Amino acid sequence: MSKLTKLMKRGTDFLGCDTAIMCGAMSWVSERNLVSAISNAGGFGVIACGAMTPDLLDAEISETKKMTQKPFGVNLITMHPDLMALIEICGKHQVSHIVLAGGLPPKGSLEAIKATGAKVICFAPAAALARKFIRSGVDAIIIEGMEAGGHIGPVATSVLAQEILPVVANEVPTFVAGGIATGEMMAAYLEMGASGVQLGTRFVCAHESIAHPDFKKAFLRGNARDAVASVQIDARLPVIPVRALKNKGTEEFTAKQREVANLLDSGEVNMSEAQLQIEHYWAGALRRAVIDGDVENGSLMAGQSVGMVKNEEPVADIIAALNTEADAALAR
Repeated sequence: MSKLTKLMKRGTDFLGCDTAIMCGAMSWVSERNLVSAISNAGGFGVIACGAMTPDLLDAEISETKKMTQKPFGVNLITMHPDLMALIEICGKHQVSHIVLAGGLPPKGSLEAIKATGAKVICFAPAAALARKFIRSGVDAIIIEGMEAGGHIGPVATSVLAQEILPVVANEVPTFVAGGIATGEMMAAYLEMGASGVQLGTRFVCAHESIAHPDFKKAFLRGNARDAVASVQIDARLPVIPVRALKNKGTEEFTAKQREVANLLDSGEVNMSEAQLQIEHYWAGALRRAVIDGDVENGSLMAGQSVGMVKNEEPVADIIAALNTEADAALAR
């Protein structure tokens, strides 16, 4: 057993896969094709439910199961109005792992997931929250830093890893995400106590990714400084920052925030509905870029590791390269 295999063993045992590399749930990108390819290559694919209806998720899981016999998970957003129905769909298909993202799980959701037999994974942006999740019965934790693409927190991955891994890594499998693009970085976090890693940006330009060719070209051209975080313009409307490649779409989001803030002021929507409108904006803007190829007006969600995405290649080659690099780093 290699050192890499030993360091990943807790993660691979928990996920039921060969290598403890999870794919980040990227709306419109992490769908049946990419998810099945990652699981088939020995990693752990995760379907991004995002704003899907229960019927759409039902179909997506069904199609993914036709393409892989290996385990995969589903990422659910805690603020989704049909969260409990989505959990039922996952239970119907006996999905092995459910990743909850977007804040504290609403009352009854953890119990509902447990009742399906699935393992629960939650994002923890602070040690205190990680401990709270563990007390609540969460089976694993993901630490994701601000270098990641999409919705981000305010703290860097390296700082979160130092803060949280010593506290919780011995209690539950803990995965590290945000800014990881090489096997060397993967090895470093495993040596710090992580059970595995999660990568998103690195997989966007995989052959199996259905992202539009122009979306992929934007990634191949991009560098770390191009991946900027959105700005919150109204303190009364808490908006989770989103990291994306800067374009006209990032500017349009500022206008969208003003529109939603005005609706909030007039009483036409409550805070929950306001936040949901923001989420729907991102889902629509992301679709325009990923599916339609509108890289000017759509959302080019990308992590700061985008500069290390150099070419389009098969998922199996990406995972093999990460493992080879990690093995070499651990042997030094």
